[in-house]
Amino acid sequence: MGVVGLDHVQLVIPEGGEDQARGFYAGLLGMTEVSKPANLSASGCWFTSGGAALHVGVDPDFRPAKKAHPALLVDDLAGLRARLAEAGCVIRDDKPVEGYARFFTEDPFGNRIELMERV
Repeated sequence: MGVVGLDHVQLVIPEGGEDQARGFYAGLLGMTEVSKPANLSASGCWFTSGGAALHVGVDPDFRPAKKAHPALLVDDLAGLRARLAEAGCVIRDDKPVEGYARFFTEDPFGNRIELMERV
């Protein structure tokens, strides 16, 4: 018995933030929105890309995650960095990690997001 994988990561957003979430996760990051099960579809949205699944849920007591974060693997970090910068998103470099190029950004709600590419 033991953990065999990671199914998804969930981030929270404030009430009414779904369209902004779609603009960031689907529009800027290029993830695909997937349908939520009918019994869970009242609020929030789910995204997928490659092997990554990200669930965005609504929290009425929302506070952005400033330290905890998902780390998303991408295939064109430089291109994504340019697209995010052009859109006015935060770009924050950090200490190097062997085998990766990476930086941090924030979604429209201030949640920390790490973007990484294997080098």
